[in-house]
Amino acid sequence: MAQHILNAVALGSVYLVFALGMALAWSTIGILNFAHGATFMFSAFTAHVVTQQVALPMPAVVLVAVAAGALIATLTQVLAFGPIMRRVADHRAAELRILIGGIGVAAIPLAIAERETASAPFGFRGSTYQAQVFEVFGLRMTTTVLVIVLAGIGIGVGVWRWLARSRQGLALRAIGVDAETASLMGVDRSTLALGTMATSGALAGLAGALLTFQLGAIAPESGDQLLIKAFAIVVLGGLGSMGGVIVGAFVLAGAETLVLAMNQGTWVDAVSFGLIFLVLLLRPQGLFGRQEVRRT
Repeated sequence: MAQHILNAVALGSVYLVFALGMALAWSTIGILNFAHGATFMFSAFTAHVVTQQVALPMPAVVLVAVAAGALIATLTQVLAFGPIMRRVADHRAAELRILIGGIGVAAIPLAIAERETASAPFGFRGSTYQAQVFEVFGLRMTTTVLVIVLAGIGIGVGVWRWLARSRQGLALRAIGVDAETASLMGVDRSTLALGTMATSGALAGLAGALLTFQLGAIAPESGDQLLIKAFAIVVLGGLGSMGGVIVGAFVLAGAETLVLAMNQGTWVDAVSFGLIFLVLLLRPQGLFGRQEVRRT
């Protein structure tokens, strides 16, 4: 049982890093980025290509993936989402166009990765990193799992506290509640939106590198699967609540691990959709979400 709990914590940490990026952009600047999964995948693919040319240690591989994710998300904001927001006065209409635009943007890196890999899984075989296995109180753990858990929990708590306490975090929260009033108070939405998207992409890149190190390889389509899980996590925790995202990530990971432990692996993906359905039916605002998020 303790080993299953450790596995759930490791899986939840990866989910948390990925979902935080999606939740950060969605709950503050109002961008539901459906290209987030493609950013996750292509960041790892970029690191894969680099490690084929140069043998890099784990920190360098992670840095490459994080930089690639930040760059992809920034370009997506500058070339796609930003122009949509400027040309559409009504934010509701902009949200729909951004959603459709994100799906279109995601198709580009997916097509590139599928062509270069022939849709086969890819990893970091060129990296010099070798995972070490050790036991702690009878639990079998690898150095990869240790890094993932520390990174996931540390980043999750850090983002949560940053949004709650820092000046920039409070400005982002103000945009999420009422963008017009926030701009009248001197909040530069464009600059914050660019920084938020870069941070969101960096988190996707970090999640891509960590999951690839843990599994050994991921497929070009892995980002699409993780996107649904992140959506379930945000809905479960509540839009606008980073604490809710932390709880939601570990609840989903725990539920999936329990299903796997019961030898019902074919039902794992159904857990995400089931949680979305139950939360929308019983508590639409999520476990910790606000009753209403108004944006203008």
